Amino acid sequence: MSTKRDPGSAAARARPLEEAPDYESLARFRFAIRQFLSYSDSVANAVGITSQQYQVMLCIKVRQRAEASLKQIAEDMLLLPHGAVQLVNRLETMKLVRRRKSAVDGRMVLVSLTSKGRDILSRLAKDHAVELGRHEPLLADCLQQLRGMPVSGSAPAETLSLT
Repeated sequence: MSTKRDPGSAAARARPLEEAPDYESLARFRFAIRQFLSYSDSVANAVGITSQQYQVMLCIKVRQRAEASLKQIAEDMLLLPHGAVQLVNRLETMKLVRRRKSAVDGRMVLVSLTSKGRDILSRLAKDHAVELGRHEPLLADCLQQLRGMPVSGSAPAETLSLT
């Protein structure tokens, strides 16, 4: 007796564990990411900053009141605190960010974007959104292919969750 599976269910999307991983989709996905990161490097460099400095500016912008502590920046960027301090120092030298002591905790330093920093971030964010849109078909196709890929060492019904 066979049972009909909902084509949208995780079980229906899952490949048998004995089937090889979808190396082609993984490689295509990584290639699309590398293309986007290369683009990000070039447009950030064109305005005089690094892509890592652009990411710091994004981290600051999305925080409540558009301020981030050095600890939050380090966590968001997956850096040690001194790495975040160095990035902020360079951004401050370029007058893209400013620091101030927290009114709540004088030991905490909060970093915010200057007007110049907000302008640069706005331009770069628009450029990045357009570039992401350009890569969307490939990224979406790869993600769709990878959704049903089994997770290594998982139970038979467990699949890679990308949602």
